[in-house]
Amino acid sequence: MISWIRVWLLCAVLACCTWGCGWHPHGPLIGQPTPGLPGLQNPLLVAIADRDVLWEQVIDTLDDYFAIQHEERVRQVGEVLLEGRIETFPVGGATLLEPWRHDSTPGPERLQATLQSIRRRAVVRVTPTAGGYLIDLAVYKELEDLASPQHATVGRARVRHETTLERSEQEVGADTFTLGWIPLGRDVTLEQRILQDIRDRTAGV
Repeated sequence: MISWIRVWLLCAVLACCTWGCGWHPHGPLIGQPTPGLPGLQNPLLVAIADRDVLWEQVIDTLDDYFAIQHEERVRQVGEVLLEGRIETFPVGGATLLEPWRHDSTPGPERLQATLQSIRRRAVVRVTPTAGGYLIDLAVYKELEDLASPQHATVGRARVRHETTLERSEQEVGADTFTLGWIPLGRDVTLEQRILQDIRDRTAGV
């Protein structure tokens, strides 16, 4: 749902953010797409022999964007290498007012997270294959489904002119009723950004 306070803040800082937030004196920020680079394959093949080193690089990369909820390392059982899996906690989308966060890529994704309640989570599968490992990354995006707009002036709490007086001990507007989260598919732009970071980190290993 649209938050009118966010809209007002967006109007106040949009001019600054459009030119100021994408520049850094030492190069592109993490989360900024590099112009001219073609899209990477997903799953991404990483030619590295040491599975523990690879795992640490993948975890370290994801930690720049999400908080790790669960990880199950690549492990060897007998003669077979079993695939690893990483799951992250959902994180609320970074807005235009939060240029230091990297879970929303610049452009439409960050603008949408500014105007609406968006969250993302990542799932990574690390599969042994000939010549290295396949990094299968999926970033899922969801929209919060609220019972009413967060800052609506007319909503669930209304004054009723009836004979029966109902009292509520809870402050009006102090709660937010969430009906759930609506799946919006995958965030391909963020997947590409993270895969690029993993490729860069493992290139010299």
